[in-house]
Amino acid sequence: MPRPTSAQLAYGSATVVLSTLAMLLLSETRSGLGVGLVTVAGLALGLLVALTVPVSRPARAGRTVRTHRPLAGSAVAAEPPREHSLHG
Repeated sequence: MPRPTSAQLAYGSATVVLSTLAMLLLSETRSGLGVGLVTVAGLALGLLVALTVPVSRPARAGRTVRTHRPLAGSAVAAEPPREHSLHG
């Protein structure tokens, strides 16, 4: 499984905190079971938000097309021709 991006972590965390706080304030629950259910619901909502944040994918490497040859005076100069000897 790929690592989450910083945007996914930020949106998911903010959703957990804000939604849990809002549900606790609106429900006015005081029991431990109610607080636990609201907490689990907030975590589930944060996970859902984090997984649905669009992820930008980097461009694929290795698909470059060379349209010209390097110049002779450039940093990438061709190797000079080797001398061939007929006497082994």
